[in-house]
Amino acid sequence: MTIDSHITIDTSAGPMPAFEASPGDTAKGGIVVVQEAFGVTAHIEHICIRLAEAGWHAVAPAFFHRQGSPVLAYDDLNSVMPVMKELSPDGITTDLIASFAHLEAAGFAASRTGIVGFCMGGSVTFYAATLRKLGAAVTFYGGGVADGRFGLPSLIEQAPQLKTPWLGLYGDLDQGIPSHDVDQLRKVAAGAGVPTEIVQYPDADHGFNCNDRPAVFNAAAAAAAWDRTLDWFERYVGTSGQG
Repeated sequence: MTIDSHITIDTSAGPMPAFEASPGDTAKGGIVVVQEAFGVTAHIEHICIRLAEAGWHAVAPAFFHRQGSPVLAYDDLNSVMPVMKELSPDGITTDLIASFAHLEAAGFAASRTGIVGFCMGGSVTFYAATLRKLGAAVTFYGGGVADGRFGLPSLIEQAPQLKTPWLGLYGDLDQGIPSHDVDQLRKVAAGAGVPTEIVQYPDADHGFNCNDRPAVFNAAAAAAAWDRTLDWFERYVGTSGQG
């Protein structure tokens, strides 16, 4: 049985709201779910529930907690951009460390912890994979590939520092993340000392995994990407398969 609830995680910058879902004592490991640019939306909460149904203890922290933890409409980019621009390397690092500490307190050491992020969260997830050696990391259409965001270097610049097996999932129709940038990221990430893989979906746009965004949701790509995500976690979280 899946148990889910809204919780609070203590950070050095104050309390951080989060959504958590777990199968209970049978959990295979812990997964941090990093929000979209729109906050910890119903879609992100549902990701946690799906992970719990697959046997993982999942937690989605509100990385916008310094701004009041808003949840913004998918068509309200005018409100999204000012909130997202307040993110900083120090704040992101603080919140990641607190999230990992929360899972560690629940019994999941770094090797039994994974992370997955969407949109903005995909970029944060990549940074997390350079920050410490986790079990596995998965990025869904994370931006900042060639040009850094949030005060962080670009993903291409960060790639040599990857410490965690990383999977990147991108759509070729994504106008904000050109395919040639993704190709360059693939080449650089391949030189990291851990397993890496990038999968591109020809008919998928940015946000293709989000069924709450019918204009961009791609059911086939979303299903395939989800299967790859679960397989990546099964392969690397809690195993000695890290290269």
